[in-house]
Amino acid sequence: MVRVERAWKLLLVLAVVSLVGVVLVEASVLPAPWTDDRAEVRIVDDDGTTKAEIDVSVADTYRERYTGLSDHESLESGDGMLFVHWREGDRTYVMRDMDFDIDIVFVASDGEITTIHHARAPDPDEDGGELQYSGRAKWVLEVPRGYANETGIEVGDELVIDETR
Repeated sequence: MVRVERAWKLLLVLAVVSLVGVVLVEASVLPAPWTDDRAEVRIVDDDGTTKAEIDVSVADTYRERYTGLSDHESLESGDGMLFVHWREGDRTYVMRDMDFDIDIVFVASDGEITTIHHARAPDPDEDGGELQYSGRAKWVLEVPRGYANETGIEVGDELVIDETR
């Protein structure tokens, strides 16, 4: 009985140490190229030609991702919000409490744009939670609605996060 207890304790300690190690390795391998929650991102095509330069607010905590742009009244052309997740996965974004339309751009961990949605703001009788837009991404970029079409941004283009200004 004592051996079983010790084995379980050892397994628990090993699991915790492994988890902490993974978190530390990910954090050190992927340093954030921004400060003060702002960054400059570019969208480039296959040839490396820049299609758009966007000044973004960075949402890299749960609270910031949850709130998103819902506390903004509008978004100017060339401005946006970049949502940062720990790793690539299937994501669903909602238009909860949004006052304006946006384009939602899903970006894989290698920087390639996987999906673009043109999302409408909720009607006055909706809270926006039912307006859901999904894609596979590590990064999600939100810009004013129509910005992707105006600049020619399309699936297959690449998002590049420029070093801190």
